[in-house]
Amino acid sequence: MNEMTQLNRLRSEVPRPDPAELRAEEQRLLSEIAAFGASPPARRATRPPGRTYRLPDRPVGLRGILRVNLRTSLAIGVTATAITGIAYFAPLSPDRGSAVQVAPVAMSAILQRAADTASERDDLAPKPGQFLAYELQIMFPVKLKEGGKDVRYLDRSLLKVWLPVEGSPLDGVVSSEHLAPKPFPGEPLPAEARRREGGIAEPSKPTGYDIRPDYRRTDYAHLSRLPTDPAGMREHLYRGLEQDPLADYTAWGNVGSMITQAYMPSAQRAALFRAAGTIPGVETVDEAEDAAGRRGVAVAMVNKFGGVRHEYIFDSTTYLYLGERVVVVDAATAGAPEGTLLTSTAQLKVEVVDHAPEARTG
Repeated sequence: MNEMTQLNRLRSEVPRPDPAELRAEEQRLLSEIAAFGASPPARRATRPPGRTYRLPDRPVGLRGILRVNLRTSLAIGVTATAITGIAYFAPLSPDRGSAVQVAPVAMSAILQRAADTASERDDLAPKPGQFLAYELQIMFPVKLKEGGKDVRYLDRSLLKVWLPVEGSPLDGVVSSEHLAPKPFPGEPLPAEARRREGGIAEPSKPTGYDIRPDYRRTDYAHLSRLPTDPAGMREHLYRGLEQDPLADYTAWGNVGSMITQAYMPSAQRAALFRAAGTIPGVETVDEAEDAAGRRGVAVAMVNKFGGVRHEYIFDSTTYLYLGERVVVVDAATAGAPEGTLLTSTAQLKVEVVDHAPEARTG
């Protein structure tokens, strides 16, 4: 008997709900959501207001070095790159995300299949003292002054990142190469963007501060000690979020911190995907494309306060994780046309190496 057979038989004694009951329940939930949306300002005062390119308060770049988001800088990737040498996100297209059909689901079939296939792959087995080496392609929005005016564009880069198997990402090494930038939708490409094209940054040490609590570490040694059951993993995703008004969205960000520029054994990976599928608000996107042009399917969550949808992309056949992207769903809140692809990444390669390259100093 395989896992799927056991799953199908689980609680088989419980009668299936009548479709009419499901529709009634759906209407009840929609009514509650509508009531929340119509709440007076005083009720929502504790929730962060929507702002231009506002993304959730979750780590970016090395996923935890600094809690930087687009409230403090349009250049989510630029800020992280300047601090750590790392930011992800590369374009699906120069300036637009694809038109997709998004369907809410109680438990994402994509994440379920990603969990089911996790054990079918050969795990990497890094040892203490070694490094996990990542190759990524990224895109992110940049805002700067040119001629006394604010200008924006989409920066694109190839990154190589070496992170220690155990310890802080600040002990890692980063190198990057600037690719051809893309204009921000409806705006000309600034001269400064063109000057950066082709620039190569030699291997260097990340800079900044690792302000994460210890339980939010994403090095392999820590991730390999996390729970291997979905309930335990879900508890980990929500740890410390009891008073967070955006707890579900923050938990969704925690999922990303554990799969992009992070690696864990298949048992923890399967538990993570199953736990992620239970986060309220998870949606499926039937067509998505990562920064390298690889097509797949995605699971996503909308941040209505930021007007964006944050997607994790998987290969539609193997369910291997490919990358992530952020797409505008509310033009007024996000300050960009609906469908605009703000950030994107493609995780191209992960391998174990004995040494990181020597980082330049000074």
